[in-house]
This record gives sequence, structure tokens and C-alpha cells, in this order.
Amino acid sequence: MEFTETLKKNHEFRRLYSKGKSAAAPTMVCYCRKNGRAGNRIGFTVSNKIGNAVTRNRIRRRLREICRLHEGELKRGYDIVIVARHRASESDYHRLERELMKTLGRLSLLEPGEGSRDEKDSHRAD
Repeated sequence: MEFTETLKKNHEFRRLYSKGKSAAAPTMVCYCRKNGRAGNRIGFTVSNKIGNAVTRNRIRRRLREICRLHEGELKRGYDIVIVARHRASESDYHRLERELMKTLGRLSLLEPGEGSRDEKDSHRAD
């Protein structure tokens, strides 16, 4: 990802959980907080309670790919943590993408004028 680094340290995750803004969807919870940097830092959490390692890694890979594809639509200068919920293991890629973009929009992390591809596609079909 061009403008994004990863969050790896436990204290960075805990700081976001306690002091960041959050928005929830059935498949995930997103936390964000300004970081005072030029780019974003993003972290992913999938609990051991969700499936086996293969399932958890599949969820993590899907979320990482969604963030990579929509990186240009995100405002810069934020720390973001995405916590997968149990329903994420039962969801397909497109549902995860739709709900992630919706939660990021609720946190005001999307650049103005940038809509998700689903919204653009649905307007073309009319």
C-alpha cells in the first residue's frame, strides 16, 4: 500500500480502543484516531474465537485487499484498526467491502466526492 503503514505494537492498538472513535457493522468494528503523520497506519484484528487459522487469515487477507484497493479514497493522517466479528467468517468479499466502506464513511474517513464502486455501479444500472 502506497500511503499506508501497518500498526503492529500492542500499545498502539490499545490507545485506539480507548481513545479513538468507533463505528460498528455486523461483520466488523472500526476504530480511528488522528496520528499527526502524512499517511495512514492500519491494523487488523481477528480473534482466536473466530474459526481456525485458515479462516482468520482469509478474513485478514480480504480486509487488507479491500483497504489496498480503496486506499486512494481514504483521508490521510489517521490510525485505523479493523476488528473482525464472528459474522465476517460467514460473509463473502463483497459484503465485507460494502460494510467496511460504510463504517469508514460513518467515521468521516472517506474523501468528499468519493463513493464506493457499488454505489457508482448501481447508478449506472438505472
